[in-house]
Amino acid sequence: MRNRLALFLFSLLLLPSTSFAAVLTNPLYTTDIREVIARIIQAILGITGAVALLMFVYGGFLLLISGGENEKIKKGKETMKWAVLGLAVIIGAYMIVSTIINALEKGVVA
Repeated sequence: MRNRLALFLFSLLLLPSTSFAAVLTNPLYTTDIREVIARIIQAILGITGAVALLMFVYGGFLLLISGGENEKIKKGKETMKWAVLGLAVIIGAYMIVSTIINALEKGVVA
């Protein structure tokens, strides 16, 4: 009985070592900080593009259900206009930042 208890307690001591045997993989699949930042920027651009598209569709929906009311028509047009303008600003900012980063990486001095 004593040997079984000792064997059981010893086997309990070995359990944690088997859990540490698992290999942890990097969920980002990269160790380069530039790639991580680029992926974050891509995700943000995807989200903002989706939001701009939804706002554009919402503006079109407001135009459709306006029923000739000038206030709703104006609100729908404004929503669509600002959605397109916001997307243009986001794309422009991305292009400016991308150009600056590429220039700094190549060592180009203007």
